Amino acid sequence: MASGGGTADMDPEVALRLFEEGATLVLLGVPRGTELGIDCKSWQVGPRFRGVKMIPPGLHFLHYSSVNSPSCGGQIGPKTGLFLSLKPREILLANWDAKEEDLDFSASANDEEVSRVRANLRELDPFLGPYPYEVMRKWVSLTDRLSDELAKGLQPLSGRVCAYSDVVPEVEFRHTEDRAEQPRNDTACQSMKEGLDRLPKMKQREGTELRFSVIPDKTYPPGATPAEITQCSMDLSYALETVLERNYELQPLNLLGELQFAFVCFLLGNVYEGFEHWKHLLALLCRSEDTMRKRKELYLGLITVLYHQLGDIPPDFFVDIVSQSNFLTSTLQDFFQFVSGPGMDSTLRKRAEKFKAHLTKKFRWDFEADLDDCAPVVVELPEGVTVD
Repeated sequence: MASGGGTADMDPEVALRLFEEGATLVLLGVPRGTELGIDCKSWQVGPRFRGVKMIPPGLHFLHYSSVNSPSCGGQIGPKTGLFLSLKPREILLANWDAKEEDLDFSASANDEEVSRVRANLRELDPFLGPYPYEVMRKWVSLTDRLSDELAKGLQPLSGRVCAYSDVVPEVEFRHTEDRAEQPRNDTACQSMKEGLDRLPKMKQREGTELRFSVIPDKTYPPGATPAEITQCSMDLSYALETVLERNYELQPLNLLGELQFAFVCFLLGNVYEGFEHWKHLLALLCRSEDTMRKRKELYLGLITVLYHQLGDIPPDFFVDIVSQSNFLTSTLQDFFQFVSGPGMDSTLRKRAEKFKAHLTKKFRWDFEADLDDCAPVVVELPEGVTVD
């Protein structure tokens, strides 16, 4: 995105409406060569770049990776992203902070500064690239369940979604005598364990954590019998209902918004934690047979969400990442088996059958293979319970 870019490929009426109603991101001082994108499109910043115009109002994901100077090899750094909720005709102003290698949006709180930019918008226009309208449909399909409020509640308090974890020592040793008590590093380690023990214990910096729903470690209720534990290990409905009750009691379909948030963080933000949470949520949803019977709308929505998440991804994308240990095919195999069982809503069953046929054709996945669940289930017994 060297300067701006034309709108020749955009419908004239759409272009006019976005020109009049669209929001504007004015991003000053972004170094040349920085990889910067909004939603599902990214570019390398050119020397004339000053921001993005004609952005449809609503939720968007701005993401960027700083770059070293050519003399240092021009290496691209880890990605940083943030969710933005933009209003019609809004101007959001940010300056590049060279020290932090990040965008500083504090200028947007200065009404006088924003008014000055708005007054000079015509002069700035040739340096603003138009929003990549060709990806709008895809972006909406990936986030249609994700509200502004939900995204704000899930992203870190810092407002930044980072591809790397910002970690600090669990215990700060401010005084010399405190550090003196720690294991010395001036002698050779006798084992890998000793070496690891010498490393300082780290934790994620407060305010930088993604605020996902906590999935219970135990999938069964307190005081459950061994038979109940086994049942709750095969049907995860108790654990799923616990997550819904704690986080989305009034709006259970917001769980699908969280699934979309995690996927976007992984797909566009390169956040592996997003993939891990997406994987755990998906397993919870797909292996909750009783909840499938009770919450038809949740599962009709899940099929649509997965259709769009998997629909625009190249088939080989899943070879090394998403289908680790055959995760995705085995999880969906469980889902298709449960949803075809007795007592399921006929509309849900038919929708699932169509989705299964679509995936089989697109990815050549075999959902008819023998399930691996036939092995004995190992359950954790409550404290004090023994089996003779």
